[in-house]
Amino acid sequence: MTTTILHNARLIDGTGADPVADAVVVIDDGKITYAGPADKAPQSDDSATKIDVGGNTVTPGFFDCHVHLSLPGTKGSPIMAAMVPPSYRYFELIDRLKVTIESGVTTVRDLMGIDVGVREAVANGLVEGPRLLVADKMFSQTGGHADFHIPSGIDGSGLVGGLLVDSVDEARRHVRGLLRDGIDVVKVASSGGVTSPSDDPDWLGARVDIVSALVEEAHNYGGRKVAAHAIGFAGIQAAVQGGVHSVEHGYALNDDLRQEMVERGQFLVPTLIETLKPDTATPQAKAKSEKWHALAHESLQASVEAGVKVAVGTDAGLVPDHGATLGELGALVKFGGMSPMDAIVAGTRTSAELCDLGDKLGTLEAGKLADVVVVKGDPLADIDSLADHSNILLVLKEGRTASNRGAYGL
Repeated sequence: MTTTILHNARLIDGTGADPVADAVVVIDDGKITYAGPADKAPQSDDSATKIDVGGNTVTPGFFDCHVHLSLPGTKGSPIMAAMVPPSYRYFELIDRLKVTIESGVTTVRDLMGIDVGVREAVANGLVEGPRLLVADKMFSQTGGHADFHIPSGIDGSGLVGGLLVDSVDEARRHVRGLLRDGIDVVKVASSGGVTSPSDDPDWLGARVDIVSALVEEAHNYGGRKVAAHAIGFAGIQAAVQGGVHSVEHGYALNDDLRQEMVERGQFLVPTLIETLKPDTATPQAKAKSEKWHALAHESLQASVEAGVKVAVGTDAGLVPDHGATLGELGALVKFGGMSPMDAIVAGTRTSAELCDLGDKLGTLEAGKLADVVVVKGDPLADIDSLADHSNILLVLKEGRTASNRGAYGL
């Protein structure tokens, strides 16, 4: 067993408890065995690796619960995927995975675009990156958010990961195949979208019967969950009443639906940083984004005040760049009225609960996996500092070094 001790640390453990000014975190064989005040820490022997983190802050590894690693963000155009062989696109993932984990994000939920093979390649150490939960495809009806037929006759639906179903039976058959292949989460579009060329966020996407069927199949195949792209009211209503686990975006939520989400224990993933810039993927998207992004800012604080469980996701790869995740925490404070501590909890403990990983990750407590981040200074005093990668000094994933900008002796 190898033991690593981080000391001279300010501890923010992800539970929402007050920070510990002089703290120690002990890691044995990839797991936390102690996280708390230095004067109560267990005695260690000379074989332990002791790291003085210089009074900087130790937090749990962060989550991004809504990414698209197959998309380039501002580093290119999604249409370029049609110009290269599929194998080329796998190599593009290498840098996106690397920059994500180096930003302090140790777990991501990819909600369309990569398959279980990428997840397994990371898990088996073939490529460095955050822990992956994958949906592979996104379900919608013909003409819905996953339908990328364009007037020229080109169909880009499959290229971006769209899966078109127009009946309950089709939905059941296709989702059973994906569940058989080992996906972690099912993604459905119950509203139209900003980026999609043929619909609008106000339009109803997958109806309640299709959403409910996907929820039932996912539950019966290993207790897996459904995430719904839902921006407009009709789509959010179909998602909530269809029983999804998380509403992605949720801009047109009203008080009645917020209360229903609270009663059902459903999560909201508001993807705020994507709303800080116009969506330029298509001319249609640019025209739609101004209206819907403004509504997003107005809506979130009401959801927070209603007690809806808010997790962190960004839509990275679509509008935000990969690695931009922790900028979402500042947006939750600015637009959602959260405290900096609440925002950190959203990106750690609450997001781990959303991903059904709360027993293993999300907080720095004995028995949890040692996903640990050392942050320069005090993020509670400046939550926006987390968005600056130079302030992410050390990232450990299950106790192993994934990034070490602080040049600590590991």
